[in-house]
Parts: sequence; structure tokens; C-alpha cells
Amino acid sequence: MATTTASITIASSDIIPGMAMNYYKTATLFKAGGCVGLEKIISGRKDYTSTSAQTLLDQSVVVTDEETVTANKANKLYIKNLSTDSTEYATITINSEDLGRLYAGDWLFIPWSAEDSSADVKITPSVATSMKFDYVLVHE
Repeated sequence: MATTTASITIASSDIIPGMAMNYYKTATLFKAGGCVGLEKIISGRKDYTSTSAQTLLDQSVVVTDEETVTANKANKLYIKNLSTDSTEYATITINSEDLGRLYAGDWLFIPWSAEDSSADVKITPSVATSMKFDYVLVHE
């Protein structure tokens, strides 16, 4: 059985003046409804040169391939904006819902249900110059 673990650490000594903050959480990623670890992965890097919405993950492609994602299961998605220019960002959307902006160096880690053809994960860069993004989808 594969074991995939995700962890996050948030630490700051100056968010609240005079009070240090340390937050650490870890989780083992399991298949839906059980204690068997997620064992499949899709990953890559995409380079965008347009300010129009671009598909990062096409739900119809990843769901129909029997070796990939199962809709409405325990799919976990990581995306990182590799830009080093602090003014550059990308808006992330799923099913036309705005999840927010990823600025240079920002990342996200979310569940993704991939339930229907509207569930594509899209990126809309703020600039038409080259913006690169890493992504990892851990799934059943």
C-alpha cells in the first residue's frame, strides 16, 4: 500500500507583535471512505503565454482514462506559481468558481472532485509573458 503524506508549517514572529506563532499539521492521504493510501499521481509543469483562461487539468481527459482520476473520489491537487515577479499572479477557477489568486511563489493544495465536464481546473495569468506552474494530482 502506498502512503502519501502532506504537511504544512506556518511560522511567524511578527504577525502579532510580541507573540510568535507556530502551526504545523500533517495528514496521510487516503482513498475515499477507507484507510488505504492514495497511490496514483499525475504531475507536470505548464507554461502560459496568454492572459486568457487556460485549462490546467481537463476533467474529461483525466476521468475517462482508467489509469487516472475517478470522479467524486479523494483527489488532491497541488498547484504552484513559479514566477519570481511579485506583480504577477494567476486566477485559479474550477467550474467557473474563482478560487483566488496565486501570486509569485504561492501555492495551493485542495481536494478536487472532478465530477463533471464543468470541473476543469483553469488558470488565467495576469500577464501575457511566460508564466510557469507546477502541478501534482494525487488520486485513487
